Amino acid sequence: MGASTLTRTHRTFPDRGEALAHFFARAGEAPRLVAYDDEMGCPLDTALAALEWTNAVGILADTDLMHAARLGGDSAAAMVERRRDGRRVFVYLGPRMDTPPADPYEGSLLFDEPGVRAYEFVQRAHALAHFLRVTQGVGAMLSVLSRRAPELRHAKRWLRTLFEEASGERPTQLLAAWFATTGAGFVFLPRGEGQPFFYEEVGA
Repeated sequence: MGASTLTRTHRTFPDRGEALAHFFARAGEAPRLVAYDDEMGCPLDTALAALEWTNAVGILADTDLMHAARLGGDSAAAMVERRRDGRRVFVYLGPRMDTPPADPYEGSLLFDEPGVRAYEFVQRAHALAHFLRVTQGVGAMLSVLSRRAPELRHAKRWLRTLFEEASGERPTQLLAAWFATTGAGFVFLPRGEGQPFFYEEVGA
């Protein structure tokens, strides 16, 4: 996709309420992710690299639906939904831990390599609970207030598009994001006290 076919807009808002009102109005019914801790948000500086790595090692697929993700820092983690034999299953991928709650009794071990483990769960609640136990919700995004979770391929596509153009105004801590086939929108937390919330939208 060439840069000439893309649209890119951004706006700033003085407070959280106005920023989120604009976000939800623009998102419509699109799948979305919202920060678990709306004061910390999710660091996006290494988000795309984390998503690309999970694809490269074959743990996550482009058609997976992202129900939860921690995409920044030195230990990415995610919980996704996929179809297997006609039924829904939920997969947690995250840093390997040698102490409880490292091995959830509700899930089965799917992948085990140095520094990373993946578990498969039958129920979303069990998978999400394990994700939150391991990450403590720090820097995490959850799929809430939408009918379905975002597809990984759309998240990768629009995050890549977002970062193709550097911006001195764009903060790095994400508050909420929506992802659709034709575009995506992102709300970022202020850089500091007295600074505005930043909304950026990209689309085809």
